[in-house]
Amino acid sequence: MSERSPEEKAKVKDGSRDGRLSFRKFGEHQLRREFKEIAIEKCRDQINAFGKCAQESGLMVVFKCRDFNKELNKCMAIHNSHEAFEEYKAKNEDLLIAKIPGRKKPEA
Repeated sequence: MSERSPEEKAKVKDGSRDGRLSFRKFGEHQLRREFKEIAIEKCRDQINAFGKCAQESGLMVVFKCRDFNKELNKCMAIHNSHEAFEEYKAKNEDLLIAKIPGRKKPEA
């Protein structure tokens, strides 16, 4: 196993720290959380149907609830996809900016 030089360690540390400390990413994370909650609400019927099937089936849930699981995954793929999030983010750019700490809201 080779030892890294202090400079290499610092580069790795700075790279990972950038992702965690970026205010823009924090705002994007908040927006994504709201988007995910909206997607869950849109798929509430499928979630409830799968949950009911799972409660009734016990350990056989894997076999008995496949159709419910497929429907749930289909719904979430539509409403919680990366493309849908990018579209949501574009429509809510001002909300994203407002969620970034230290940023002032754009004036109209």
